Amino acid sequence: MAPIIIVGTAGIGGALAARLKAAGQESFLINRTAEHVEDLARDLGLDYALADVTDESALRAAISAAGPVIDGLAYCVGTINLKPIARLTAEDVSRDFAVNALGAFTAVQAALPALKASTLTTASILLFSTVAVRQGFASHASVALAKGAVEGLTRALAAELAPKIRVNAIAPSLTQTPLAEPLTRNVATAQAIASLHPLARLGTPHDIAGLAAFLMSPDADWITGQIFGVDGGRGSLRTKG
Repeated sequence: MAPIIIVGTAGIGGALAARLKAAGQESFLINRTAEHVEDLARDLGLDYALADVTDESALRAAISAAGPVIDGLAYCVGTINLKPIARLTAEDVSRDFAVNALGAFTAVQAALPALKASTLTTASILLFSTVAVRQGFASHASVALAKGAVEGLTRALAAELAPKIRVNAIAPSLTQTPLAEPLTRNVATAQAIASLHPLARLGTPHDIAGLAAFLMSPDADWITGQIFGVDGGRGSLRTKG
């Protein structure tokens, strides 16, 4: 009955797996390559499978490997493809949509029978958006389009799958993960982006994992259809100007 965590680069997904393990709950991990999941699974004593989220048959097989009953699904996968619209290609947009939105749809559809078999009052699905859906940013057209679809999917599924399955999403701002390293490895750039947040720093995977673990738990049994900003205040606050 362990939840499935599709971990992406093992940043937020890895922190969530560690948080659940510390609370006595083991997870089943799925990742595209062993590079980002093998050490994590070994350190936490967890089982895992490999699948690219854009390979539908492989993703369905990996989810099936978790067993016939699961209590939750966390789809912690994303892209950071920041280009002005004039430089975006159809392939860019298709890839971002495939990874962020279509992959989430496929994962939920594949996991649905096992989620419905959960003995919990409610099973939980957790998806991930971005602050860039709520707060428009230049050069974010492709990722905002894809993650906007994730927010729509979250609300539609929350309505459709109630009352047995809850569906929520977290919308972070820039978080210090392997995926974001091209933006955060330069200290001056990282500090400049951090200064745009009212809380004056970038997020960490553990900042996100606390809420993620709560939403995956029975303590959140009366929460569904919500998009939660964990963004240092960037999505709703202005402290300058």
